[in-house]
Amino acid sequence: MGEHRYVYTPTEGRPIYSWTRGVPVEDVAWQQLRNVASMPFIFRHVAAMPDVHWGIGATVGSVIPTVRAVIPAAVGVDIGCGMMAVPTGLDAADLPESLAGVREAIERAVPHGRTHHGGAMDRGSWREPPRRVTAAYQDLSGDLDGIVAGNPRLAKARKRALRQLGTLGGGNHFLEVCLDESDGVWVMLHSGSRGIGNAIGMHFIKLAKQDMKRWFIQVPDRDLAYLPEGTEHFREYIAAVGWAQRYAWVNRQTMMVSAMEALFGALGRPGGGAARLVRAKRAVNCHHNYVQMEHHYGRNIWVTRKGAVRARKGDLGIIPGSMGARSFIVRGKGSRESFCSCSHGAGRAMSRRAAKQRFTVEDHIAATAGVECRKDKDVLDETPAAYKSIEAVMAAQTDLVEVVHELRQVVCVKG
Repeated sequence: MGEHRYVYTPTEGRPIYSWTRGVPVEDVAWQQLRNVASMPFIFRHVAAMPDVHWGIGATVGSVIPTVRAVIPAAVGVDIGCGMMAVPTGLDAADLPESLAGVREAIERAVPHGRTHHGGAMDRGSWREPPRRVTAAYQDLSGDLDGIVAGNPRLAKARKRALRQLGTLGGGNHFLEVCLDESDGVWVMLHSGSRGIGNAIGMHFIKLAKQDMKRWFIQVPDRDLAYLPEGTEHFREYIAAVGWAQRYAWVNRQTMMVSAMEALFGALGRPGGGAARLVRAKRAVNCHHNYVQMEHHYGRNIWVTRKGAVRARKGDLGIIPGSMGARSFIVRGKGSRESFCSCSHGAGRAMSRRAAKQRFTVEDHIAATAGVECRKDKDVLDETPAAYKSIEAVMAAQTDLVEVVHELRQVVCVKG
């Protein structure tokens, strides 16, 4: 264990353990890691994953262990964002030569971008979501009553929570049809807690900043404002973030059933047992933006994974590449030093603005050759070259995970 990690001890605060051998890390990301390591409630050390890069307050691709405090901005506003992947039982020979029809079927079945089950989000339209969505939401919604009580921002977001359950969103969220090393067909997706998670995150980030000001507490970055355990805001946040993480988990499950039914339907196999496959043992569903209490080094602590996946010994996880790169189903090795964690993807190599300025549609078409996906200027910020090398990222964390399956996408749906 530990053969790939570096240890950096700043002049103040806890050490930083990083699994970044052979992967470039920008200076601003290192400064953010030092800022986090200097916080007084950090437990033992901060762990930087190989895909680590600049984020809001704390780096994306970091594991932040804390005692009696949490940092809402470290969890972020896409609470519970993560991945799901399911083997379909099909193989490559079952797919048609042209996959345009498969992509179109999935795009019809799964709202994506700035849409929900009623249509465009900015037009206020509405239609009843699929029955599986309403049933899943009924199991979740009761626990939301106390969270939104007396809060206009959260109450407004709640009105969209049902309509957005089972929807993809935009940005770097995606839904793919992939082939594994044996040409088995998988469906894989990336999404989180949608608008309700964003509202919860923004609300508590604001409260934490107000508390820092009220208590005259100085932090190295205002987005490292924290909530101390035992306070009312801490209790409210833990309840709210836990609910948003459950919502994100269910969001991926309901969306996956819709996507798989669309795939089977496009292949002339209506039904196909999609719901059964999503519940099967081989299905993988994992968060990579979240906080929870865990036991490490003999103590119960809060672990915030901001762009990192839990990788206890035997845990299955998903590490996706970019639109034109491979992805991996992995099994955790239970590395104590990483707080049983691994990377959540390739990690951005440049900002979205920089990618749109640097790359052309022609570059993107060449980079996504062989993938049925959008090939227009509005997805240039997601083009493969905007991300770090997934091969380098995987090579840097062989002491954290082992590869179970290697996937290559043949269809990619973007918001």
